[in-house]
Formats: sequence, structure tokens, C-alpha cells
Amino acid sequence: MVSKVIMLVVFFAVMLGVGVYSRNKAKNVNDYVLGGRTVGPWISAFAFGTSYFSSVVFIGYAGQFGWKFGLASTWIGLGNAFIGSLLAWLILGRRTRVMTQKLDAKTMPEYFGKRYDSKALRVVGSIIAFIFLVPYTAGVYNGLSRLFGMAFNIDYRICVIVMALLTGAYVVIGGYMATALNDFIQGIIMLIGICAVIGAVLSGQGGFLNAIKSLSVIPTDPTVTTPALSDSQGLFASFFGPDPLSLLGVVVLTSLGTWGLPQMVQKFYAIKDEKAVKTGTVVSTFFAIVIAGGCYFLGGFGRLFADAPGVVTVLEDGTQKIAYDNIVPSMLATLPDLLIGIVVVLVFSASMSTLSSLVLTSSSTLTLDVLKPLMKKDMKEKTQLRLMQVFVMCFIAISVVIAFNPPTFIAQLMGYSWGALAGSFLAPFMYGLYSKKISKAAVWASYFVGVVFTVTNMFVPIIKSPINAGAATMIAGLIVVPIVSVITPKPNKEKIDDIFTCYDETVVVHKTQSLEE
Repeated sequence: MVSKVIMLVVFFAVMLGVGVYSRNKAKNVNDYVLGGRTVGPWISAFAFGTSYFSSVVFIGYAGQFGWKFGLASTWIGLGNAFIGSLLAWLILGRRTRVMTQKLDAKTMPEYFGKRYDSKALRVVGSIIAFIFLVPYTAGVYNGLSRLFGMAFNIDYRICVIVMALLTGAYVVIGGYMATALNDFIQGIIMLIGICAVIGAVLSGQGGFLNAIKSLSVIPTDPTVTTPALSDSQGLFASFFGPDPLSLLGVVVLTSLGTWGLPQMVQKFYAIKDEKAVKTGTVVSTFFAIVIAGGCYFLGGFGRLFADAPGVVTVLEDGTQKIAYDNIVPSMLATLPDLLIGIVVVLVFSASMSTLSSLVLTSSSTLTLDVLKPLMKKDMKEKTQLRLMQVFVMCFIAISVVIAFNPPTFIAQLMGYSWGALAGSFLAPFMYGLYSKKISKAAVWASYFVGVVFTVTNMFVPIIKSPINAGAATMIAGLIVVPIVSVITPKPNKEKIDDIFTCYDETVVVHKTQSLEE
């Protein structure tokens, strides 16, 4: 217990120290929200990766999908790396940085407002972001509750309050730069921690080969198997697992979804230069392979711990109830105290990096995209800064209240949140970077599809799995936006042409980057 407490105290001290160090770099709105658009390559890459992966992935997703798909759940981590990170940087990174600087947009809703010339789109987009980022935050806290129940004999609510106060302190003091620097430190902890945990868990099962052998003889659960595979054996150790179609839905949601999440895309706004784009692309992809690939690979062995207390409960009618969020903590319960301490710091790092990104995004959108446009007079920069700091604390307070009564399963909560956000924002954001033909009505249509379908599916399940529903919502948005743009009035040609001049500016590069004479 002493070693675990010492590690946490040192971790907390470093996080606060970074916040104090960064306070001089957060004296205006641009610096507070985007770090002055001067964030270097490694910090940009780690900020993207650590905001992507939180306790939701490590505790919730790894446990649930590892149980359902076995080792095939590793595909989810690879999808996160190559679709959610690599392709996101290649397709969105550079163009996002260039256009948002041209528009002087600091948030995703502000981008919609200026790109499509509509204050209403900006305000409504901000409200959607705020509402559906709250359940995301609740999922982050819920993941921590399971871990602390295993590692410490203390009330989970104390853990939530400490985490909330610490995160609020360094975000309020240092803004984006404090968040980004802490993300870098937390990212290094996550890389070291996940490798150590995987090695220790597999060693406890007699090594990698023995763990594979044990997994391959577990009977297939018919509730997660497609009919064509119902009589197969060894599916939990197979290439595509017992339910390939559902697996594909998870890959789409957790990978493509990042392209439409405000707190993720905003990392591209802050990129410093071309080097940051190139290095960030490589580093963030590597980070995702190790962290996401490692988490889902570890979760794939979850069924070997079915006998652990709290994982499987047999109901009166003979059916089994699986506590998915207890699976990974049960895998870690037998580790040495030092390793458990590392895991605690690992999950704290993952959670705080995501939480800080969420609260900064929410506070900035409420201030810049709701209050500022509604004010008759221009809001002073100092007033904007103070309002954002107040909203940081308000958002954290709301999330703490929800965390005290967390929902049952993290994965379901995240499916609703990501489905609504990415379903609403992904298509108009991405198409808006490339096409001059996307209309204002198409953005409204995307908002409608993302929110209405998600909310309807919560109460009247059209698609039973929130994960598959979220993936379907995103794909629907990608189809609806171009169709609506064809049949609705086109945007003002002069304004759109002026916006797209940002891509036509001439730059001079070295011969190492171009062989043109």
C-alpha cells in the first residue's frame, strides 16, 4: 500500500508542477485554448494519443470486447492505430491546421459557424458537444472506480474528487499547454505500464503459448456467435473471433469516430509546423499500436479469469450475467503491489489526459461558441479567459455528480456519446475541408441524424447494440451530407473561394522534400 500511495503522490505533484510551469503560456484565449498554435511534434502526437485512450479503453472496452471476441479484439486496437490515428493525421491533420488558421477558428463549432456562415450552426454544435461529452466523462470515472476497488480499500468517491480537483487545477492554471505537457508525461507512463502489465498477466498464465492453448479450448458462447459459426471450436483464439460482423462495427465506431470528436480534432488546430505533422503522424500511430493494441490483446485473455470473484454471476433462471468492467481488474488483482501501483498510475494517466481534454473542449465551446456570439457587445479577452476557467470547474463538478451514480457498462455509455458526436460532426467537418459544394442544410441534416437517431435508439432500440448503432450513425452522416448538398441551395461562391485560398498559398521547401526545379 505504501508503494502505491507514494507513486500516486509523486504523480500528482508532477501534474500540478506542470500546471504551474505553464501558467505564463496561457495569458490569452489563443494560448489557453490552442497553446498559441505552437505545439511541437512529440507533444502533439502524445496529446492526440492520450486523449484517445482512457480508462474506458483499458477497463471497459478491453474487458467487454476481449470477452466477446477473444484475441480477435486486437483488431480493434489495430483499427484505432491505422484508421483512428494514421489516416486521421494524413487526411485531416494538415488541412485542419491550415483552414482553421484561415478562419481563426479555435473550436469545432466555431469552424462550422465560419466555414458554413451560420451562427446558429455554431451555437447548436456547441450545445451538442457539451451534452454528449458529459456521458463520455462519466465513462472515464466509471473505469477508475473498478480499478480502485481492486487496488485500494478506500471509497471510490474520494478517488473521483481527488482526480477532479487535480485535473481542474492544472487545466485552470495552465490551459492547453499544461494539458499537452502532462499528456506527454502520462503517455510515457502508459507505454511503460501496458508492456509491464501484459508481460506479468501472461506470465501468471504459464506464458503466452500456454495462455493461447487455454483460451482455445473454452466453449464458444452462442450469444456472441454468428449462426454460421455456431458449431465451431476455438473461436476465442481465432483470427476473426466468434462474431466478425459485430467486431467490424466496434472497429468502425472506435476508429472512425475520432475523426468527428471535438476534443480529438482540436489537437490538429494547435500544430506548430510541417515537422509536427510528419512526426506526429508516425508517433501517434506507434503510440496507438502499443496502447490500444496492447489493451485489447490483454482483454482477449479475459475468459481465462471467468472464475474470478465478481466476473460471472449465475441468476435464478440459470442464465449468466457478465460484469464486463470487472474483468480487467480481476486480471490485475494477482499482480505484485509494485505492478499494481504502476497500473494505477497508468489508468490515472489515461483518465486524466482524456478528462483534461474533455473539460477544456467543453469550456471553450460554451464560452466561444454560445456566450460570445449571443453577446451584443464584443466580449473582452480577459472575460473570455475567466469564463472558460469557471466552466472548466462547472463541467468537472457535473461529471463528478454523474460519476457518483455511474451507469452499468462503460462501453454502452461510450457508444451513445461517440455515436451522437461523430454522427453529427464527422461528415460536415471532413467534407468541409475538401469540398466547396457542401451546403448549410447538409450540416443541419447531419446534426439531425446524429442526435435524433442516437436519442431514439436509446429509448426504442432499433439497433440493439449502442456500439453498432454509433457506427451506423457515422456512416449515415457520410451518406446524407453529400446527398443533401446536391438538392439544397449552394453556398456563396465568393465566400467559399476566399476560404479555400488558404490551400493555394505558395511555400518554399528544401530539396529533401521536393525534387522540383
